This record gives sequence, structure tokens and C-alpha cells, in this order.
Amino acid sequence: MGKIKSTFQRYEKKYLLDENKYHKFLEKIEDKMKFDEYGKVTICNIYFDTEDSRLIRYSLDKPVYKEKLRMRSYNIPNSKSTVFVELKKKYDGVVYKRRENMLISEAENYLYRGEYPSFESQVLHEIDWFINYYKTIRPSMYISYERTAMYGVEDSEIRITFDENILWRDIALDLKKGSWGNPIINKNEYLMEVKIAGGMPFWLCDALNSLEIYPRSFSKYGIAYKMQQGYIDMVNTEESYEREIFAC
Repeated sequence: MGKIKSTFQRYEKKYLLDENKYHKFLEKIEDKMKFDEYGKVTICNIYFDTEDSRLIRYSLDKPVYKEKLRMRSYNIPNSKSTVFVELKKKYDGVVYKRRENMLISEAENYLYRGEYPSFESQVLHEIDWFINYYKTIRPSMYISYERTAMYGVEDSEIRITFDENILWRDIALDLKKGSWGNPIINKNEYLMEVKIAGGMPFWLCDALNSLEIYPRSFSKYGIAYKMQQGYIDMVNTEESYEREIFAC
């Protein structure tokens, strides 16, 4: 299926930035991080859940262990595109991601109609176990966003991503239908994710602390579900959040 990285293990911290802090933060880290060559990319996802939304409801309780299944494309796909089927787990603060790339037609036949792909792999076996365990897995939510990514100059394993124009919908659950839906954050806001294999470097810790940028819990699917259920209307940086302890 091609030499594409299929397993990830890392810590992920999320931060919600307004326009001002976004630009100031970029100035702080300009000598340490570089934007990757892909530029801004539209990432499209279909999240899968049980009929009673068991996975997302459990995840919102902030358990020690949680998991999710999604189909992802980089840019809006067509009928001949390749997509990723991803199983993402989080245990005690560590994120584990397992993914398999396949043609979108094969992924849709597998996830929507239960037709097993034409190949086998360890990752696919794990995904299949997940589907069989939950039994009523079905497409639940479409979420897309525009992402720019950076990597460390001295350590390329340090990744920082910025997501904007985050949209969700619970109809037309087909990646090929394009990027449209209800906004989760305002136009002048950015969801930043810091992805590291181990401890956070001092220069990054210093940049965040000096600008009073604090980590917070932020699940795109979780917020979309809350909006779908009418629990919240919009997420923005002007609200007061429950902050996590930030230890460098």
C-alpha cells in the first residue's frame, strides 16, 4: 500500500489562539520552526460512531482511555483518490494513531457496507477488531478544516499545526461532497496543536508562557456533537476555559 507511516505515538497539546497571539507566537518561534512545503491543506474527515453515539459521549467524560475511528483525506477527494482509515487512541495523555491508506472506493465499501478490503495488514486487523467490537459503527459526522503545519529545524519530530475554518455537518457524510458546514470557531481564531514525542523543549515552553498561551481540552468531534445536540452555539477565545496545569 505504499511507504507511508502507519503508526504514531506522541503527546499532543491543544491551544486556541486569536489573531494577535497567533502572529506573536510565530514571531517567537521563527528561528526554531519552519512551515512544511505543502502549504495550507484542506483536511476532510468522516467520524464513525455507534447508533447511540457511544464513542463521543464516553470521550466527553474525559476518561483515561478513549478511542475513535475516522476516514481522512488531504484535500477534497474524487472517486480515484487515496484516503486514510485511522484508529486513534489516547491513554493517560499519550496519543496512539494507527492508519491504513487505501482507495476511497475500497474504504467506503469497507466502512459503509462492511466489505473487507482486498489486502490485509496488522493495522487493518486492529481496525476490523474495533468495528466488530462496537457492532453498530456507522458514519456520524463530517469535519473539515484548513491546516498549515510546521516542523522543528533541529528536531523534525516536533510538529506544530494550525487549523482554521473548522466546519462540521451531520448530513451528506461523503468526503467527495466537499468542505462545507457549520463553523466551530470564529474566522480570526486558530486551533494550534503541538505534537511531541517526549518533553517539550525549553524554547517552546518559554514562547507559550511568555504569551500566556495555555493548553486546553479541545475535541473537534466533541464540540460538533455538543453543537448538534444544542448544548453550545460557538467556541471562541473570549470565553473562560478550564485550564490544564502547564508543566515544562
